[in-house]
Amino acid sequence: MYLLKLNLQLFAGEKTEKATPKKRQEARKKGQAAKSQDINTAVVLLSVFLFLLFAGNYLKNGIFSLFRHSLQEDLLMNLTENNVQVLFLATMKGMALYLGPIMLVALIGGVISNYFQVGIIFSAEAIQPKLEKINPISGFKRIFSMRAIVELVKSILKIGFIGAITFSVLWNKMDEILVLAQKPVGTALATLASLTVNMGLYASGALLFLALLDFLYQKYDFEKNIRMSKQDIKDEYKNTEGDPLIKSKIKQRQREMAMRRMMQEVPKADVVITNPTHFAIAIKYDETKQDAPFVVAKGADFLAQKIKMIAKENDVITVENRPLARALFGQTEVGDTIPEEFFKAVAEILAFVYRTKNKI
Repeated sequence: MYLLKLNLQLFAGEKTEKATPKKRQEARKKGQAAKSQDINTAVVLLSVFLFLLFAGNYLKNGIFSLFRHSLQEDLLMNLTENNVQVLFLATMKGMALYLGPIMLVALIGGVISNYFQVGIIFSAEAIQPKLEKINPISGFKRIFSMRAIVELVKSILKIGFIGAITFSVLWNKMDEILVLAQKPVGTALATLASLTVNMGLYASGALLFLALLDFLYQKYDFEKNIRMSKQDIKDEYKNTEGDPLIKSKIKQRQREMAMRRMMQEVPKADVVITNPTHFAIAIKYDETKQDAPFVVAKGADFLAQKIKMIAKENDVITVENRPLARALFGQTEVGDTIPEEFFKAVAEILAFVYRTKNKI
């Protein structure tokens, strides 16, 4: 029996359940989400090389024009302390004009790739310094952990896969590469630029393919890390909804208070209709409150006996009417007016009560 209890406790502590929405929200607040850094790198590289593919000629002409202007012989021969700063600033401005769009494209690519992976997350906790990050024992464990082995395998696959693709691009262009020394400088540079862009596009596409696989792994690993045990889910429910034992005590206390209020209304009733042993319904007619007689208390079995006892102590007349008592108990609640189909029967009983008390 002891071993069975121990096994049940161990099973309850195993993290086998999917994370609840509250746990996922807490993880996002800590900056934790399924994300692949390789997707960011691949998207940025692919965006930059696509931009170079379509805007390469414009950038080439602009940069060459900038250098021709900056390296003019008459301008270089007349350099002084007064105009060297002006020349330097003009050159930097021109470089920023042509290289700025490349950086902007890279920035947009990085933002888009991050957004589609994790959405918008603002977490100060993720950048807070933590002592365990510089703990040598924890660092040693991270180096030889399963995650580190997976990252090593991923790096080897990326190097091998991307290296094979770029080598195949170079191999297919080997005839053009071998004759570059025989071509003019401008033609050779154009060939090298075209070859570089092609290798970049193919390498970026290959990295993006590997990054998608890595994202699936990161998502699986993230879901595994935020799994919860059955006990964790119970504890979260208690913290969120409240302890069931405490809630039951609160409900019990509310029922007791409602019961006391109801019993306090019994002495104010005009009549108590009984079954006679199973049901008791206390009725009052007050035209200043409601247009029809209404129920001020009701109960069954022990509660019915208590209502009758309080009525007897306060000289409230008790009338036995089995069908009416059973019907009123099933169709009305405390505070409800008497249904219209029972008006006649209740009116006759009230008339009897009033005659008994010499009210009419």
